[in-house]
Amino acid sequence: MNSSAVTDRAVKEKAVKDNAVAGDEQKRAKTGAARYRAGVLKYAQMGYWNPDYSPAPTDVLALFRITPQDGVEPEEAAAAVAGESSTATWTVVWTDRLTACDRYRAKAYRVDPVPGAPGQYFAYIAYDLDLFEPGSVANLTASVIGNVFGFKPLKALRLEDMRFPVAYVKTFAGPPTGIVVERERLDKFGRPLLGATVKPKLGLSGKNYGRVVYEALKGGLDFTKDDENINSQPFMHWRDRFLYCMEAINRAQAATGEVKGHYLNVTAGTMEDMYERAEFAKELGSVIVMIDLVIGYTAIQSMSRWARRNDMILHLHRAGHSTYTRQKSHGVSFRVISKWMRLAGVDHIHAGTVVGKLEGDPNSVQGFYNVLREGRNEQDLQRGIFFEQDWAGLHGVMPVASGGIHAGQMHQLLHYLGEDVVLQFGGGTIGHPMGIAAGATANRVALEAMVLARNEGRDIWNEGPQILATAAKDCAPLKAALDVWGEITFNYASTDTPDFVPTANVA
Repeated sequence: MNSSAVTDRAVKEKAVKDNAVAGDEQKRAKTGAARYRAGVLKYAQMGYWNPDYSPAPTDVLALFRITPQDGVEPEEAAAAVAGESSTATWTVVWTDRLTACDRYRAKAYRVDPVPGAPGQYFAYIAYDLDLFEPGSVANLTASVIGNVFGFKPLKALRLEDMRFPVAYVKTFAGPPTGIVVERERLDKFGRPLLGATVKPKLGLSGKNYGRVVYEALKGGLDFTKDDENINSQPFMHWRDRFLYCMEAINRAQAATGEVKGHYLNVTAGTMEDMYERAEFAKELGSVIVMIDLVIGYTAIQSMSRWARRNDMILHLHRAGHSTYTRQKSHGVSFRVISKWMRLAGVDHIHAGTVVGKLEGDPNSVQGFYNVLREGRNEQDLQRGIFFEQDWAGLHGVMPVASGGIHAGQMHQLLHYLGEDVVLQFGGGTIGHPMGIAAGATANRVALEAMVLARNEGRDIWNEGPQILATAAKDCAPLKAALDVWGEITFNYASTDTPDFVPTANVA
């Protein structure tokens, strides 16, 4: 090899080394006077990127899926998210030095490529606990998602998961009733609860609405439900609906000897109106009231406090969630919404069906259910759970499965969703060819036959259709339901799937 070739190689190696050093310098936090000199620094240079940081047990942790703009390093994008969701602004401000700024800066401490998604990265960020007001979901969300999702250096941003320290969890009261006490109040054990949303959800008079409720509850359901957009419209004032529904409940309870309920939607334009409606529901003897997610986090916590004070089960319909939870690259995962709502304090929340008409990957939905029900969540990447979470005794939330489900799917529902769940068959009850009561009976018989088979140790996943067919021989409503809907499926590719899948072990 001649001397000129050796020299060229040495020059190239030096250039590569110099570029690497320069890159490290761009990412390294500046200190002293250089850090607070007026002007613009990269977020990493301002201290929001710290790969050596080890999260404290009292830190709030967040996992973001980041898609940086072309030319933006993933570490700098992660640092920008950390900065803009904590203490940073676009330029250096000397007033940082009037605070414990090193402590209050969020730290992006890890960046991993997303498997199978070029250009996307998982950014792990730690926040000091003192950045958050105790017991306030509004403050938590204003901090973590309040300003950063429109940040120009990012093509897209999604909040995938969070971990809350026990010290923070204990500042929330959580669900006012909880799964165990709800079952005790209803005197219903050993099986999923059954419900139905009144259909059509808009247009019925109060009296006809009450007729639907009575027929469904008399036929075997535990609950009926207002839909998300039935409030107080010209065709049916809220007070009329409440009166007719409670008359239906009382008559159905007298006829069946079972405790029944109807989710009376108290959602309204002001908190004063919501409290008025909730108080009226209580005076009438209702065991449950309902609110919509769109009322906002502060209103949800306020209604949770009211429900706790008045021994009322609180049902939350997740109206509007899919505008920001469904797309995989931008928004907020529903597992995070589930965690926020457990802190905020709801007893029920719609959380997916897997087999129905709405979005729901099996692993993702099971992850949502685990977050809502378990006392402690272990890391479970297959189900989208990135962090361990100790719920510190906070009550569990009863997940609700609704949207395009019917009696012919009972084995699948029990297999995927387990026992502590409300299965809501709206069209699958009210659309029954033999009438509403028959539709309710079909669902109740299908459920009890499947639970019995499970308890006997049978393989309900594979034997489910035969178990239902056998039960239908002695139940005409179930046979009719299977004839009409037995082959109906909603087999579409899910848009929100976990990024990690189990692989076979190689011996």
